[in-house]
Amino acid sequence: MASPKRVALITGGGRGIGREIALALAREGCAVAVAARSREAVEAAAAAARRLGVEARPVALDVTDPVAVTRAVAETVETLGPVDVLVNNAGIAESAPLLKTEPELWERHFRVNVTGPYLMTRAVLAGMLERRWGRVINVASLAGLYGAPYVTAYTASKHALVGFTRALALEVAGKGVTVNAICPGYVATDLVWNAARTIEARTGKSFDEAVAAMARINPGGRLIEPAEVAAVAAKLLWDDGTNGETLILDGTPAA
Repeated sequence: MASPKRVALITGGGRGIGREIALALAREGCAVAVAARSREAVEAAAAAARRLGVEARPVALDVTDPVAVTRAVAETVETLGPVDVLVNNAGIAESAPLLKTEPELWERHFRVNVTGPYLMTRAVLAGMLERRWGRVINVASLAGLYGAPYVTAYTASKHALVGFTRALALEVAGKGVTVNAICPGYVATDLVWNAARTIEARTGKSFDEAVAAMARINPGGRLIEPAEVAAVAAKLLWDDGTNGETLILDGTPAA
């Protein structure tokens, strides 16, 4: 008997980690809704997923807007079917020492990195519980487990996302739904390139020196590739037993 079609909704899916996860889930046979604020980026990602032989739809979405979240989920259900897999990947990372961390910067991190996943999960969870099958995959960070200087707002928000993951996992345990967090170190994406440019402008280090310094912070001494994060998400798709875990990607060889 063939496995039922699964529908995945990926936020921040237009580029970087989100795009790679969308394509990885498409390779697993999922229909994918690729959501982000940039319409052009999600259209390109959805087109790439369709070339893998699955249904795919671009969805314009600001995860901090409750109305937009409701609309995006409704659009996905109407065009692809009920959401079985939610990947909360949309996120921001800005650096500043605490004394220069203005309230708006602090609140912006929590709106995108915590409230966004809350709104998205709340919009799809009832259906998952009713069907007794669902996957919620939160893309957190090593910063959600450990401290780091000059990124207090980001680190605090990712700690909150990890706490959200653990609490909800217990709430849905035994009901066919799993909730897990992937916690990578520095990943080779625009977030790292933008941070390197900021370091270059503020410290006089070269762009390459800044990237190398971030890579050395990862325990494995290298940047994580987006495809590595996507591979973990794809594995979670068929894993009924892993729930409430923080899956660490730090660049070290797997045991």
